[in-house]
Amino acid sequence: MNRRHVLGWLPLLAMLVWPHFAAAETAAADEPQFPIASRLGLTPPPGMTLSTAFQGFEDTANNIYIRLVAMPEAAYSEIEKSMTNQALKKQNITVEKREPFALQNAKGMLVVARQEAGNEKLRKWLLIAPLGGLTALVSLEIPLSAKQQIYAEAAIRKSFASVTTRPTVPAAEQLALVPFKLGDLAGFQVAGVVPGRAVQLNDGGQEEPDTTERPHLVIGIAPGGPPNAGDRDSFARLAFASPPNLKDVRILSSEPMRIGGQPGHEMRVTGKDAKSGADVEVVQWLRFGSGAYLRMIGFAPKQGWVEAYARFRAVRDGMVPR
Repeated sequence: MNRRHVLGWLPLLAMLVWPHFAAAETAAADEPQFPIASRLGLTPPPGMTLSTAFQGFEDTANNIYIRLVAMPEAAYSEIEKSMTNQALKKQNITVEKREPFALQNAKGMLVVARQEAGNEKLRKWLLIAPLGGLTALVSLEIPLSAKQQIYAEAAIRKSFASVTTRPTVPAAEQLALVPFKLGDLAGFQVAGVVPGRAVQLNDGGQEEPDTTERPHLVIGIAPGGPPNAGDRDSFARLAFASPPNLKDVRILSSEPMRIGGQPGHEMRVTGKDAKSGADVEVVQWLRFGSGAYLRMIGFAPKQGWVEAYARFRAVRDGMVPR
């Protein structure tokens, strides 16, 4: 990883160490708790609860927050090198101490610092550790105006030492992050989620944005859409925008239809895989709403298309807004 990649981590570090203020609910427990859709979890200090606004924990009465960020395992060594006292100083963070920190199955680095953010003065605890195939970044922030005895140093260290991972995130948690419900996955697995916007389904459960070798379906929601019914066909053609992994694309049909009781549009397309030259079939469905539209696009090899199309339809027909 070169210096450009190192610098690329800094915006995420800034997000982790920057103050975050939000509301939350749910109760703490004596065993590690996992924020929704997070592979990272920990046992929070008594008085802190899981947040529903971000991946972490909070005590809103005292404006105290723990934030968890999971990054690729390879990021650890580069972050360890690049997160110098000087680099943090540029974010108005003054390091008080830096030390090795032992977890149950890993050893990381702990930084304790002070930060000035506008009128706020904070004490920051920042842990970076390679853990379970990930790089774990954990940040705790406490206003300097707060009573420090609310969370004693021993309680904070105990909580940080409990950081752990889980091998996968349950599909139900991932799907809870998108603004629609899928009543029937038709045998597909969740391969990736863009919170609040989109989900990718396939048979392997691994993100494969460019593959056409296996059936996969991407469902997303976006603002806008044509106000007039007569513009929907041209809108659908523009929305399709031939994927770079396809060549020799040919539109077989493009017509209006009803989807879930709302106005919609179906477009059927054929093409060839850009690498292998294998025949590929594609379907795009658009469902139009008030100020937004839902887009579903399914890819599958021509051999096996009939079965894949039936599965795509099952997912489509089982989908409802939240």
